[in-house]
Amino acid sequence: MKGSKKTLEGKPEKHVNRTGIALSPVHAKELIEGAAHTHPSMSGDETGIATVRAAYMRDAEPIGSIPPPTNVKSAAKVFTVERMAVLLDKIGARLAFERTGTRLYQAIIGKVESGTPFEGGPTLERLTQIMREEQQHFELLREAMESMGGDPTAVTPSADVEATLSMGVPQVLHDARTDVHQSLEAILLAELADNDGWAVLIELARSLGHEDLATRFEVALEQEAQHLRDVRGWVKASTLAVSKTARAGAPATR
Repeated sequence: MKGSKKTLEGKPEKHVNRTGIALSPVHAKELIEGAAHTHPSMSGDETGIATVRAAYMRDAEPIGSIPPPTNVKSAAKVFTVERMAVLLDKIGARLAFERTGTRLYQAIIGKVESGTPFEGGPTLERLTQIMREEQQHFELLREAMESMGGDPTAVTPSADVEATLSMGVPQVLHDARTDVHQSLEAILLAELADNDGWAVLIELARSLGHEDLATRFEVALEQEAQHLRDVRGWVKASTLAVSKTARAGAPATR
């Protein structure tokens, strides 16, 4: 590869992990000694930054607000506007998550197609089925949002927070350097959060008297629970497969 480092023998240097200090004991000793003799450039402790953060929090605007229902007359039949706002906020969060989930499975399908199969790993058929179910869940949530006068295109506060929390997951999936195993671990993180999100949404819908909606959401949760079980199994199988072929200095298995 152009620009790659070479060893003392002039051979291309590949996949050498230099992130730890143990690789260079001499420099490691100098680094530790230097840190021990370095003093802070100013006095004080963490209470100063805590005070500044507290001041910012007092003056900060909320991270977002719930768009007012477009069908107020219909909404008022069951909920007050305030109570419905909580439900719309959480539906908006799951809606955004399912949209992202569909794209995550699109990405892992591409990884699997170009990767090395392993025993107990995902099949393209199962991944495609999960991707379609994620899309169906998105449609379910969109319909639920619209039936209550909400705007499914709006980013609710909870959707905004969850998007920020999970922004690293698609980055892992779309990184050309990551392999199937690493991508599955990223999806496992998303599925764990998604399952908990659906469970809370069902309880919230039921507590607000929306039994029909809660029942439809339960069907989605059952499918999501199976997604989670599948991904857990694939991560376990992939980890065992990697452990059999791993060697120091080797790149990750793709």
